[in-house]
Amino acid sequence: MDIETLRDYCVAKKDVSESFPFGDDTLVFKVSGKIFALANLDGDLSINLKCDPSLALELRERHPSVLPGYHMNKKHWNTVLADGSVPDMEILSWIDHSYELVRSRK
Repeated sequence: MDIETLRDYCVAKKDVSESFPFGDDTLVFKVSGKIFALANLDGDLSINLKCDPSLALELRERHPSVLPGYHMNKKHWNTVLADGSVPDMEILSWIDHSYELVRSRK
């Protein structure tokens, strides 16, 4: 996964905006004004995604590159290291999950 693929996928979703509220090294994606994904642009790409708590634990157990959310509520957020160990299609499905979780809480 690279930043261009991530960005294109996120901004193609309905009602999504992107911004840099935390500085030039963190790209934030929001749906209806609420964050559903953050991408670290400094160094190796990592992505913070909202996740159902039970699924978050399962993904962390199954994938070494999925960690508790960095600087986020660790119960509801995962950080995914985009190191190639998880197929892009699976990461895209996690983005969908995050988007739907946040969008449904309007």
